[in-house]
Amino acid sequence: MATRYEIRLAGSGGQGLILAGIILAEAAGVYDGKFVCQTQSYGPEARGGASKAEVVISDAEIDYPQVIKPDLLLCMNQRSCETHSFDLQPGGLLVVDSTFVHDIPTTRVIPLPFTRIAREEVGREQTANIVALGALAVLSGAVSLNSLKTAVLARIPPGTEELNQKALDAGIEAARRYLAEKVEKSQ
Repeated sequence: MATRYEIRLAGSGGQGLILAGIILAEAAGVYDGKFVCQTQSYGPEARGGASKAEVVISDAEIDYPQVIKPDLLLCMNQRSCETHSFDLQPGGLLVVDSTFVHDIPTTRVIPLPFTRIAREEVGREQTANIVALGALAVLSGAVSLNSLKTAVLARIPPGTEELNQKALDAGIEAARRYLAEKVEKSQ
């Protein structure tokens, strides 16, 4: 039986989630050699309206391109968490940007401050989507880190390579710290 992994990235327009979905799909499909389908939807507003990108990754042909029950849900704002968290697959991974998401409907969550990390560690808040991608790759294993790095560098505007590499590395490190702390607490 084919392995199908469904990812939903949700937040508001202007947070770069459509680009993040495209990068994630390219990392999985072009560079990791998986079957992949990426879809997106967003409100009529350029910034501030609801926005989501969905990626289905499989090791066999994909017969239905939409996310049914996400295995991984990223919520970059409170409204997206309230709207999408109940769609999550039982046992699925809920990751939230704790900079903006404070009221979480479950205890099974990984809260990481993507926007704060982008602002304070990277120096540019607009890189929060890339910070989140780095963390998601570590937390889920859905794409390899090498493929994600290659996809990020292929998609970002010329001249921002160093900034986006720093953002990706910050997200990877944040997820690794989170996992290390979790292991430490369980011992």
